[in-house]
Amino acid sequence: MKRLAATVPDLAGSGHMSCTFCRLIHEDTARWVFRGQLASAFAPLNALAPGHTLVIPTSHYTDIFDTPSEVLPGIMALVQRVAVEMRTTLAAGGVNILNASGPGSEQSVPHLHFHVVPRWPDDGFSTWPTQQSQHHVGVDPVVRLTAAMTASHQTTGNY
Repeated sequence: MKRLAATVPDLAGSGHMSCTFCRLIHEDTARWVFRGQLASAFAPLNALAPGHTLVIPTSHYTDIFDTPSEVLPGIMALVQRVAVEMRTTLAAGGVNILNASGPGSEQSVPHLHFHVVPRWPDDGFSTWPTQQSQHHVGVDPVVRLTAAMTASHQTTGNY
């Protein structure tokens, strides 16, 4: 994947210099896989696998809930491009795409990010949860989600 220069957002006075990922962008201190105006990708300090890459919006958005819906397609296009390069360049058999959004999700850095982790048969680890949640939601959650999705689709109609 080609390394490109990106327009660095002006973070002075934005309050985002306390964000680890915003500082990496501003100070240009990451091991960049790709830098773009909308999304960027870099190697994490503690990779789960060879080639493990983080994809982030170049502008600061805290999580999936904070990110404008028109920004997400560009970020996901970079996630897909990184995944394809992992398969072709690193001969990965597949990838895991991981995201945690919000305080109840174990999100470690409050800047939207997707871990793209290349996988190979018998690579010795699992990224799937090994336990089920003990939380209960009363009324059938599938019924509740279906009703909410139907109602929001009628008002937004954008998917």
